[in-house]
Amino acid sequence: MVINSLCRLLALLAAIVLVTASPLNGKPTDLIKPYKRAPLQDIVTWDEHSLYVYGERIFFYSGEYHPYRLPVPGQWLDVFQKIRALGYSGVSFYVDWSLLEGTEGTFRSEGIFDLVPFFEAATQAGIYLLARPGPYINAEVSGGGFPGWLSRVDALLRTNQTNYIDATQNYVSSVSGIIADAQITNGGPVILLQPENEYDGATDGVLFPDYDYFQTVEDQYRNAGIVVPLISNDNAPKGLFAPGTPAAVDIYGHDSYPQGFNCRSPYTWNDGALPTNFRTLHEEQSPTTPYSLIEFQGGSFDPWGGYGFNSCAILLNDQFERVFYKNNLAFGVTIFNIYMTYGGTNWGNIGYPQGYTSYDYGAVIMEDRTVNREKYSEAKLIANFAQASPAYLTATPGNTTNGSYTDNPTLAVTPLFGNGTDTNFYVVRHAAYNSEDSTNYSLTLGGNLTVPQLGGQLTLPGRDSKIHIQNYNVGQYDLAYSTAEVFTWKNSSAGSVLIVYGGPGEQHELAVAGNPEFSQVAGGTVTQETRGNATVVNWQTSPDPYIVQFDGLALTAYLVDRNTAYNHWVFNDTIVQAGYLVRNATFSAAGQLDIAGDLNASVPVSVLAPTDKNIAKLTFNGEDVATTTNPTTGAVSGNLTYTAPEVSLPDFSTAGWKFIDSLPEIQASYDDSAWPVANLTSSPNIQFNNFTTPVSLYGGDYGFSYGSLVFRGHFTASGAETSFSVNAQGGIAFASATWLNDTFLGAWPGDNTNANYTTTFPLSNLTSGSNYVLTIVIDLTGLDENYDAGDSGLKNPRGILDYTLGGREKSDVSWKLTGNLGGENYADLTRGPLNEDGYYAVRQGYHLPGAPLDTFNDSSPYDGLSAPGVGFYGVNFDLDLPKGYDIPLSFSFTNNTSASRTNLYVNGYQFGKYVSNVGPQQLFPVPEGILNHQGSNYVAVTLLNMDAQGANLDGFSLVNTAAVQSGYGDVVAAPQTGFIPRAGAY
Repeated sequence: MVINSLCRLLALLAAIVLVTASPLNGKPTDLIKPYKRAPLQDIVTWDEHSLYVYGERIFFYSGEYHPYRLPVPGQWLDVFQKIRALGYSGVSFYVDWSLLEGTEGTFRSEGIFDLVPFFEAATQAGIYLLARPGPYINAEVSGGGFPGWLSRVDALLRTNQTNYIDATQNYVSSVSGIIADAQITNGGPVILLQPENEYDGATDGVLFPDYDYFQTVEDQYRNAGIVVPLISNDNAPKGLFAPGTPAAVDIYGHDSYPQGFNCRSPYTWNDGALPTNFRTLHEEQSPTTPYSLIEFQGGSFDPWGGYGFNSCAILLNDQFERVFYKNNLAFGVTIFNIYMTYGGTNWGNIGYPQGYTSYDYGAVIMEDRTVNREKYSEAKLIANFAQASPAYLTATPGNTTNGSYTDNPTLAVTPLFGNGTDTNFYVVRHAAYNSEDSTNYSLTLGGNLTVPQLGGQLTLPGRDSKIHIQNYNVGQYDLAYSTAEVFTWKNSSAGSVLIVYGGPGEQHELAVAGNPEFSQVAGGTVTQETRGNATVVNWQTSPDPYIVQFDGLALTAYLVDRNTAYNHWVFNDTIVQAGYLVRNATFSAAGQLDIAGDLNASVPVSVLAPTDKNIAKLTFNGEDVATTTNPTTGAVSGNLTYTAPEVSLPDFSTAGWKFIDSLPEIQASYDDSAWPVANLTSSPNIQFNNFTTPVSLYGGDYGFSYGSLVFRGHFTASGAETSFSVNAQGGIAFASATWLNDTFLGAWPGDNTNANYTTTFPLSNLTSGSNYVLTIVIDLTGLDENYDAGDSGLKNPRGILDYTLGGREKSDVSWKLTGNLGGENYADLTRGPLNEDGYYAVRQGYHLPGAPLDTFNDSSPYDGLSAPGVGFYGVNFDLDLPKGYDIPLSFSFTNNTSASRTNLYVNGYQFGKYVSNVGPQQLFPVPEGILNHQGSNYVAVTLLNMDAQGANLDGFSLVNTAAVQSGYGDVVAAPQTGFIPRAGAY
């Protein structure tokens, strides 16, 4: 680390010396922010059109992906490869402060929290990174990424108050050092950094925008070694901190979630939701920087009691991508990040109170890392077009009009005109963007050429959009126009290969300038004529592709339908037609092409480009593939065989489960002398210091913020007690349950609306002079986000807000409390500060592998609890799944309506909170690397039963959701430190 720091210092000094450094290639409109000091680097530059990296224009086409939501570093490359296979060039990632500084002043980034393997995986996959370390990130995580101890800092959060800035400094400087080492200036993948996050408003009485505050955050990163451009993300296009304003970032960007988050109605596209003024606003707000969308909707969150992420995936499906993503292209976007592209899992209590364990988000890559959704394939078509179209990067968007470029006024067309090139793009959609009509039209291109020329009409189906091109360069040829959409093209010394596509049964037309000689190699009937100076081809799309050539091998065009295009993959100069997934394609030796990929069925494989390599040997996942070469096209073809694996999973209903009571606190013999005493008469949580109890009963005041809390209230009865009421707060869908000694008084089982709730229980016939204990369990769902500057969301207490013991004074009750063992001085450094809760068995560490099950009783969660309480169940089992396969596994709960909830621990990692009476989640994916697919495993569950009728987990099972023959290789497991007796555990 000393060497790396020295390298950063030398690089910075060199940049300071080069005061006159300018962007590479000397682009006259390039802008490097006029810092008070010299420009910090000249590798990543920009102008009003796009980024440059090493002097080459790039389209930063990016997907959001958070390493902390997949706590298996051995799987990070898998997701990067699936994003790279989409044609994306970038990934944006958040860093969650609460996971790295769970103990104030102690920054830990080892093991699953180490960012270095994430950066290495990005480099290996060929992905640039946009780092977004906050310190506030929102992101639907607990506290928006703020650690629980921040509730005790006397400051308004996200303001320039000294106490807040000081509290962030250790984290920002520490994480910046790690990111700085990974900047492209040091050979790493990081090319952009975003300070703060959606800083767009403040509570009443708080200065906004506070330019000094925002400048302070920028300076924190710059002073810690960040030299790449800083980029912003307004939550909407407001122009805050754009170049030319105080505390300006280098590149202005904004977010947009136009379809909203109503997964309840996945087929409803509301009127007026499609953005139409983003380009105009960009030209007003930040005309000197590339048009940048830092978070554009790629899915949706789903709340407790929601409709599930499959419903969200329908709302934001492939049709949404075609209409909305192409609409963004019509605005000229060249920094485009899609939130989320892989969502992952809110394991270990990292989620916020409005969401459940899954963070699938309805994204193109599912939570279990499969890529079965059609939207994955559609995203690949759009991204590859963008990457194959360099003229787009400098094209100038024109005005959107109805009927000017088509003969149908119900269609809207946005032209993008070549700026230094002759290439024009025409983005066509329904004027009523949500129309479900199928509309015929012809298109008039610049120069008053109306197409199609050879008969038929173009068709725009409902909820669709198309990009038609004019004067589009493909190697040595120019496409005079194509109504079929370009997927990609590649050029080699032997000729060019072009793939264009259309929807099922659509009529399309393509014209190649220069009157090249036409020939047809394969497919049904096409119409071909010479018109003017172009060879024109007209066809109707079919599942059987047409292959046509112009001047023989000089230009081979594959005219395919959309579903066929889905099966094509692009890597550098190589185009491969295959099945489920191609991870990479590289030439390892003269004439040898090595393809890595995944199969879920036997499929043909064809290498369509390049055609000049004389491929003599083709391998797939290291195995030779018998091939033939098409003498006309040069394509090399073979067959890939999928062999279904034998998958044997344990039957948990017959497994040797062990049980221990995890709420011994209600027993008369329980000793809580080692528990923390609730004795604060004033809360360090200043914003909530107006409590009405004799002492603070806020968990966070005592270092307990996550998982669950247990309170014990001692009093000596007078016989006058009539009732007990308690107002508990734990976040949306929280639960609370109350016992008096070992008698269950009742519970609040939770719902999808209440973050706190008051329960009242009658008391009678308490024996005067006898000692009684109230035991209150509060199951938490996370800390609130802190969206507005000066807001106190993070500080909203978790615990008891108030209580009343009828007939007695509040001060007659003395309280103790606990959460996870050690609180912020947490016991398990491997799994981090949020993973554990306050239940007895977890405090002991019995959720960890190697727990002393032989000292427990025989009992199964299938039998469950017959009375209210907390049961802890554990079982060891082995898996022996075949290597060479990606077999995603999930734990499945059978739906029931009992007032109960279950925490699922897999090899010590909390990977599910199942809330039967709220829902909706019943299936909990757990990645390989948390589960050992070839080895021993340990699963434990805590069952909180609040139902007098009892509760069980009948139907609990382990299931596989896919079986993919994979070229990824062996997965290195996440660290799985095991049980050792915990000193001081109570």
